[in-house]
Amino acid sequence: MQQYYLTTRESLAEAIKLAHRALELDPRFSSAAALAGDCHASNFALGYAKDPEFDAKEAIRLARLALSLDDDDPDTLSRVAVISAGLVGDSEAEIEMADRAVALNPNSWRTWNNRGWVYTIAGLPEEAIQSFERAIRMSPVDPLLHMTFLGIGHALIGLGRFDEAIIVLKKALRQNPSFVPACRGLASAFAHLGRDAEAHAAAARVLEIDPVFTISAHIARVPKSSKLLIEGLRKAGLPE
Repeated sequence: MQQYYLTTRESLAEAIKLAHRALELDPRFSSAAALAGDCHASNFALGYAKDPEFDAKEAIRLARLALSLDDDDPDTLSRVAVISAGLVGDSEAEIEMADRAVALNPNSWRTWNNRGWVYTIAGLPEEAIQSFERAIRMSPVDPLLHMTFLGIGHALIGLGRFDEAIIVLKKALRQNPSFVPACRGLASAFAHLGRDAEAHAAAARVLEIDPVFTISAHIARVPKSSKLLIEGLRKAGLPE
């Protein structure tokens, strides 16, 4: 779905409408339920939600619906694993789902990419990077590759490998120039390296795209963000 690939506030809203329309046409379409849940979860995590509580609850509801319709579909399993990782936090169950998804379809960008995010959120960055790198091998020109590069960047920041993080986060921005999570990652990584001018420029870009961004709101949405990422955002001068 082209709208989903853009990862903007407007494109996710349109993707949600289309996914719900698909569910109206076929109430047992598990992939549509999982996609809608994924979009609601993205709204919450990216700060796009006008009503964050609604988006969080709707993401969880749709994830459970998708599993009840088909718990053997690898794309559905991998999407639900990420939704749960971000909003529920049962790492053991989420890792089990993500691992099962790649076992069912080891040749899918989505299953490996989503496994990477589950392991990132679980605080296992080395395993996450391996999954993201596998995803890139599966689909080296995927339209959502900026999400994979973002995942690698976050994992590298969590490991304190800031130079490497900058390289991959710049790749994410070359693919999607307005992708604010990559700008945030760059601001943090530059700040940790003492590259203050570049850190402040990246922070300014964050606020240009998302004028209401605050660190405290980000932590509320993504409580398992690495401490190093948050420290870097503060050093870069983003508002508390």
